[in-house]
Amino acid sequence: MSEGTDTATELTSQYISQVASDLERNIKEQERITAELTALQQQLATLQHDHTVLVSIQQALGVPATALEPASADSASVPSPRKKTTPASGARRSTKTATAQQPRAKKQPGAKPAAKKAEAKSTRPTLVDLIHRHLTEQSEPRSSAEVAEALGHAHPDRNIATNVVRTTLENLVAKSLVQRTRQGRSVFYTAANPPEPTTPTGDAQPETAG
Repeated sequence: MSEGTDTATELTSQYISQVASDLERNIKEQERITAELTALQQQLATLQHDHTVLVSIQQALGVPATALEPASADSASVPSPRKKTTPASGARRSTKTATAQQPRAKKQPGAKPAAKKAEAKSTRPTLVDLIHRHLTEQSEPRSSAEVAEALGHAHPDRNIATNVVRTTLENLVAKSLVQRTRQGRSVFYTAANPPEPTTPTGDAQPETAG
């Protein structure tokens, strides 16, 4: 009887140690999986935040919102019934879904906002037109700083820099659309009207000579 009890106690102690080691491994495994789940949840939250930011940016650029929604839920649910069907029916369904999605993509005009912006830019007068028009409306010569200041007040939505205005004025002088005069160290510009300067200078001399 003593040998049987000793054997039973040894088995019990072995079971106790085995269960204790199994519990310890189980707890460590739970801790490891919990840590991985926490890290994955943090990564998922970061990706979701980045997704919303990217969607808002592309919507601001004029991209349709429906084209930006993640298709993970649909793609995860659609393949399961396709695998259960026969290859022929699955191919037919895939072609039907592909053809059904193509016209939808065409109906969503993503280029409309860009076209509207391009039209708005095309209708806006260029800086050359603004400068030349401003000089034609002036009765006295104007400096580049004065032209830049006047255009900046008239068109506050446009960033008009003085150095850009000066370069544009010099280009207009090279094209004989603007005349440049110096008064001391200052340079002033006036609009050149093609019919007026040619009649007194070019035509008047032949008349006097003749």
